[in-house]
Amino acid sequence: MKSDKISEAVVRRLPVYLRFLNDLNKREISTVSSQELGQKLDLNPAQIRKDLAYFGDFGRKGIGYDVPYLIEKIRHILKLDQPINVALVGAGNLGHALSNYNAYLKDTMKITAVFDAYEPKVGQKIHSLTVQPMSELQETVRSQGIRIGIITVPDQEAQNVADLLIEAGIEAILNFAPVILKTPPYVRVHAADFTTDLQSLAYYLQDGKEEEPNEQ
Repeated sequence: MKSDKISEAVVRRLPVYLRFLNDLNKREISTVSSQELGQKLDLNPAQIRKDLAYFGDFGRKGIGYDVPYLIEKIRHILKLDQPINVALVGAGNLGHALSNYNAYLKDTMKITAVFDAYEPKVGQKIHSLTVQPMSELQETVRSQGIRIGIITVPDQEAQNVADLLIEAGIEAILNFAPVILKTPPYVRVHAADFTTDLQSLAYYLQDGKEEEPNEQ
């Protein structure tokens, strides 16, 4: 099926399924039903079946899904069965945290280059990665075949960084800067907005919750 017929919501649920299936696989559980998946993930089993049916017929009636097989198929759908190099721009606190986390990932998608415009940061080591100057960004992106960029720079610099990444050949961007990027239609952008996510959580807080009186 053509990817433009698959909604973003479906694509975003696939990594959720994959993470849970990987956990089952570690516990040597070989089969799982959509009912079990739905119960554990708090999703409608019919929705899970529909999501997976977009990409093929992976389950067997009365048995469920073969866990290793479904892991393999979802990884293929998400293109995680091939190396995907990622560039990170912005070696501040968030950039360091993401790069540190990257060092422990056992996956084919990894941050392979880190860049920063601040001269004192250039040359610093973050595990096996060395922070590079912005002047090396385009050459490194092209030489490493990097396809995804992560932006963790101040908002006033984000658009310039995005332009450089796109010019170098980046196909997708994960943007942590609190700004809307202007990009060509062929470049996919996902915004990771901590402030917006945190503020939206406040909507679900109970109204009129009274503080308990202090004991005398």
